[in-house]
Amino acid sequence: MAHLLPQSTHVREGMPVKKVPIHLQSSQNRILIKGGRVVNDDQTFHADVYIEDGTIKQVGENLITPGGARVIDAKDKLVLPGGIDPHTHMQFAFMGARSVDDFYTGTRAAVAGGTTMIIDQVMPNRLDSLLDSFEKWKSRADESCCCDYGLHVAVTYWTDRVAADLETLAKEKGVNGFKVFMAYKDLYQLSDGELCKVVAKAKSLGALVQVHAENGELIAESEAALLSKGVTGPEGHALARPEELEAEATNRAITIAHTLNAPVYIEPVMSKSAAEVIANARRKGRVVFGEANVAALGTDGSHYWNKCWTHAAGHVTSPPLRADGTTGEFLLDLLANGDLSVTGSEHCTYNPDQKALGKDDFTQIPHGVNGVEDRMMIIWEKAVHTGRMDAGQFVAVTSTNAAKIFNIYPRKGRVATGSDADIVIWDPKAVKTISSQSHFQQGAFNIFEGTTCHGAPWMTIAGGRVVYENGEAHVGQGSGRFVSMPCFADHVYAKIRARDAVRETCPVEREPYDGPIAAYSMDENGYMKAPLSPSQAGFHHRPPTRSGGRNQQDSSFSLGGDQFDDKPTRSSSRILNPPGGRSSGPLW
Repeated sequence: MAHLLPQSTHVREGMPVKKVPIHLQSSQNRILIKGGRVVNDDQTFHADVYIEDGTIKQVGENLITPGGARVIDAKDKLVLPGGIDPHTHMQFAFMGARSVDDFYTGTRAAVAGGTTMIIDQVMPNRLDSLLDSFEKWKSRADESCCCDYGLHVAVTYWTDRVAADLETLAKEKGVNGFKVFMAYKDLYQLSDGELCKVVAKAKSLGALVQVHAENGELIAESEAALLSKGVTGPEGHALARPEELEAEATNRAITIAHTLNAPVYIEPVMSKSAAEVIANARRKGRVVFGEANVAALGTDGSHYWNKCWTHAAGHVTSPPLRADGTTGEFLLDLLANGDLSVTGSEHCTYNPDQKALGKDDFTQIPHGVNGVEDRMMIIWEKAVHTGRMDAGQFVAVTSTNAAKIFNIYPRKGRVATGSDADIVIWDPKAVKTISSQSHFQQGAFNIFEGTTCHGAPWMTIAGGRVVYENGEAHVGQGSGRFVSMPCFADHVYAKIRARDAVRETCPVEREPYDGPIAAYSMDENGYMKAPLSPSQAGFHHRPPTRSGGRNQQDSSFSLGGDQFDDKPTRSSSRILNPPGGRSSGPLW
């Protein structure tokens, strides 16, 4: 039996706090963080940080600041850029259920975990207007977000109207990322031809295509085969989606993008095989970015075989977690050496009763797990605490790299003068055990249940306001802002522009061909007839040799079956004097 308590025991009580006008927040307008160690992706140093009206105004020692500021003592703590989670699904209706975290509870959980900006995925159904879907998502987020947010838009079908919508979204709406699926057949999946069109259009706009890479055709076949054999439980989800299908689709997506000299972003990366494809491609100079999913870093797919159906189903996400317990360590090593670029949560939480929609058929279990609150603690525990990364690399994969890829750096992803005051003060000595009974996320299940983390957020500042301290969130509903993300990020397109400039295709200048042209004709069904026979067209065009013999460069073969030396011959010939002389007796 599941060990879960009723949902109400897992959810923090209290109504959302409405947005407070900034001029009424005088105590938070000015903040001075003293005595901490500033950590950016490329440097670490002791400094004080002065914040005013949502912006970092000064970074240094012995700062001269106006009076009235709240002073925060950050001695023995790290002052980091707030996390950027580039992949979330808040209040997402999918597979007959709606994810339980909306933009309010989801972003409240985010800031409790040190994340100060999310990028959510707009998911239009087939034939829905991309622009209408964008406005619907943005309206929900504007009303509820507790931290800044951006939006990417999925392309789930292709028409001329979709192409026009992409142009409007990129040029007028602040969207520079478009999501495509190579899986979810008959729902979101695009064909390779449609994928090519999306990649080409995105490139022309300076946007980035983000690919969910799985072979949807083979998944559909595998699912049907497993169900026919009586496999209905959550283990079927993993069996139908082996990592080879993730790796194959990843390679295909990279190949398509490289052929068009376009960048590509693979999300989420869940397996060793797919990660190796990305690493090998980057070493060959391909412009590809990989987003490792925190679920794959912090747990594994062995849970799909758990005897408790609720526990097993609670881990169902796509691509699935891998049964190989060393997958997380492998992905962390690639993050540390730069072969993978960023980390995301793909936060999309469903409660056990919603997962139970697939109790008799694993293909009906809603896909999605938690992670927006846990992401930074899990990565610190698995990477920094174990010595795989230093604090600067941690900042890179949790914040800075995403800011560079999506063209909001150094406004986001850096503690520096002029940057947004999105900061997490990190306590590397803190010890915290993750539990569904104490987390801020709404889900009644946590895939990282019982994980002890050495290092955790001590305080989170979003938009210049203290939104998390002493284990409590102090957020205003709707206080987050939409962040417009410009196209043509240098981090993404610098190499692409240079390659386009030197790879201009020019025709070869040559003399026109004036030789013979083969004679073919078509039959009444439109099929090509056999070429003319030798007696009609002749075999050879080269002149004979000087001795009068046939030029051996010519072929004596005809597609019609004729041979050059076909002619009537006698049935036999008697050889009177064979070479070497006539034999006078038996050979032996």
